[in-house]
Amino acid sequence: MGEKMEMQNRLFELQDKKYADFQYKLTPTVPRELFIGVRVPKLRALAKSYSREKEAVEFMQVLPHHYYDENMLHGLLISEIKDYEKCVAAVEKFLPYVDNWAVCDLLSPKVFQKHKQELIQKIREWIASAHTYTCRFGMKMLMSHFLDADFKEEYLELPARVHSDEYYVNMMIAWYFATALAKQWDAAIPYIEDRRLDVWVHNKTIQKARESYRIAEERKEYLKSLK
Repeated sequence: MGEKMEMQNRLFELQDKKYADFQYKLTPTVPRELFIGVRVPKLRALAKSYSREKEAVEFMQVLPHHYYDENMLHGLLISEIKDYEKCVAAVEKFLPYVDNWAVCDLLSPKVFQKHKQELIQKIREWIASAHTYTCRFGMKMLMSHFLDADFKEEYLELPARVHSDEYYVNMMIAWYFATALAKQWDAAIPYIEDRRLDVWVHNKTIQKARESYRIAEERKEYLKSLK
């Protein structure tokens, strides 16, 4: 517990209370008193400087954390782990404690880039999870790593098969398909034409796609006709 208190002290040394107020407005599912108010660049610098230190390893063993900023730091520390198996183990230990979109979306391990074959199997498991932010994380990783050179049409089915009442899951599905429309139009557009997605997700996908600078105006007009 000593390392945990030490890390909390370091976070409070970097506190910006106005920024904490701003974060709370963006992340209303987390109580205001749980925001210390550390700006992300300072969290990244802290994670980089402590990623190999004993204190960081021990800090990551003590879950759950109390403060939002501790969870953000934890996600950044995981993202620095260079061994794939250790990184996945750390991700899966942490995901059940993730309770908001910001921590979920910040978690982006660099080592995943080098292990696509193993990663897609884990992504399938994460997307199938009933836990909101495990599911969201799986779709975020699918969007980040498998919409370019490693894309396969079958991967579109993974988020398309998710039907949820959770706002942050549905927003991620819409974000994924809007990005797919920008990067893999021919494969993605049938999901909109055939109304394969839930109504809210369908319309939000079109909205986000029409806001994208990566999609041509004529395609945006076509998408508008599909609402």
